[in-house]
Amino acid sequence: MSLIKSISGIRGTIGGLPGVSLSPLDIVLFTSAYARLIKESYTRERHKIVVGRDARISGDMIRQIVCGTLRACGIDVIDTGLASTPTTEMAVVFSGASGGIIITASHNPRQWNALKLLGPEGEFLNAIQGERLLALVRENAFEFANVDSLGQYRTADYAGRHIETVLNHPLLNVEAIYRAGFSVVLDGINSVGGLIMPKLLESLGVTCHQIHCEPTGDFAHNPEPLPQNLTDLSVQVVARNATMGISVDPDVDRLAFICEDGSMFGEEYTLVACADYVLDKYKTAHPEDRLHTVSNLSSTRALKDITLKHRGTYSAAAVGEVNVVEEMKRTGSIIGGEGNGGVILPSLHYGRDALIGTALFLSLLAERGLSMTQLRSTYPGYHMSKNRVDLKEEISMEALSCRIKKAYPDASVSHVDGLRLDFENEKKWVSLRKSNTEPILRIYSEAPRKEQADSLASEIMALL
Repeated sequence: MSLIKSISGIRGTIGGLPGVSLSPLDIVLFTSAYARLIKESYTRERHKIVVGRDARISGDMIRQIVCGTLRACGIDVIDTGLASTPTTEMAVVFSGASGGIIITASHNPRQWNALKLLGPEGEFLNAIQGERLLALVRENAFEFANVDSLGQYRTADYAGRHIETVLNHPLLNVEAIYRAGFSVVLDGINSVGGLIMPKLLESLGVTCHQIHCEPTGDFAHNPEPLPQNLTDLSVQVVARNATMGISVDPDVDRLAFICEDGSMFGEEYTLVACADYVLDKYKTAHPEDRLHTVSNLSSTRALKDITLKHRGTYSAAAVGEVNVVEEMKRTGSIIGGEGNGGVILPSLHYGRDALIGTALFLSLLAERGLSMTQLRSTYPGYHMSKNRVDLKEEISMEALSCRIKKAYPDASVSHVDGLRLDFENEKKWVSLRKSNTEPILRIYSEAPRKEQADSLASEIMALL
């Protein structure tokens, strides 16, 4: 499998040749380049970097290489150990660090791992910094410290402070959650969600039944929160007569819910429901303000519908957390994220965070007094078809795009992120884009009826 290098870091499979897989040599190269970037970007007498990881089997091996390399570059290390991605992001701010490295491949299968790189705000590197990082890697432009200037090493746990910050957020209705007496089944996929999510739920007075919550890194199922991967969770929700099921991905920045009858609430509707709650709260407190939301171009149009219902404005960004955050800052959005279950609440921090997403959703459910299926029925009923095809490196996206546009001359076309065709009169759309994390082409389509979405995706794949 090819090593994927991008402005946001490096990602690949474990085992194989340097430059082809995620090898120790590649980890040293990128970590050294990152250390150089931090030093030349931020003037400080001494730099410190936060390092956190999910529970992947390869994580501890990579952690040792990363921490040792940073110290060799003269940078102090704060090792948060097993920690969620949002916890590590917030730890950068809590500790006043110059940046952070998160060792996680997010939703990718167990053989993958990656380095995600942060700046001093606990946010991913911007495009300019990312390009500079790649240039440093190409040039081998590294500088290592002498023996008297090696970096120091210490460990720290920021999970408790992360939870406390979430619980103290003014948008939450903790009292209503306590009164509701919720019972949930949590699927931690044998990663760090099994450590931090039960603590959050217990702090909210929620009864938490745990499955796959031992952080062994041997994932109980494919990490993508799709219906076929969450059958264990669905069965347990029904068997325990629980209020709902909660599924997080290996690094806890994505979130999906199961209804009380075992059906999917819809990964795409995690952000929609949270935005509904936040928009309502802001509208009540600031009736004159024009509220704004953002999601990426591959997310459900239901967020736009809900935003307009609250008399707000909506805009779409290219896929990728960095792009969504950039658009949120540009528009002053109060909430945003991605349809993959990633909720970003800027008043907490600019990062996808399953903890604040869970807390907002439980506040909404408690205040509305509805079951999960009842709540889901209050939102626009769109259906999305998510497909993927393997992509050979020599394939020309430009040629593919031209062929597909010719087949649909009446569609509105966007090239902001790959190719997107909108059929506004029918309230349906389809997008094609190369994955940033895997050698695949993602084909997403959405329509008011499932058969419409599936049919549109099938037509596109037949053309391909």
